[in-house]
Amino acid sequence: MTIPSPRAQKRARIEIIPLIDVIFFLLATFIMVSLSMTKNRGIPVHLPTSTTAVVEPRKDHAAITITEGGKLYFDSEPVSPEQLTARLQAFKDTHADPKLFINGDEKAYFGHAVAVLDDVRRLGITKVAIETSPARAPVDAR
Repeated sequence: MTIPSPRAQKRARIEIIPLIDVIFFLLATFIMVSLSMTKNRGIPVHLPTSTTAVVEPRKDHAAITITEGGKLYFDSEPVSPEQLTARLQAFKDTHADPKLFINGDEKAYFGHAVAVLDDVRRLGITKVAIETSPARAPVDAR
């Protein structure tokens, strides 16, 4: 004798709506992680602000950083001014169209930036960008 189950016989179903929710969550997570994976070659400094800054593409580039204390970094590695010239020459020799991004602390001595720009020009590198941070909108005090 078979005893009937109080449950009705139902076939298993795959609910598609929770599956879509999970897929969209994974897609959003993947996009956010991939956007945050841009390689920053400089070291963190307080960049000066600019209202006319234009975003430059960052493909096949090198970064030179000048800290507030006047220390130089080439792609996050500390270098002396003599080593910087040698590293710039090697960078120019290995890249057909070298691009440099110079980022310096807003309190850095301006003479250090001019010396770096002078070295870059002497080596014949023409694509140089000075990194800045966007200026904040003025607060309206009413």
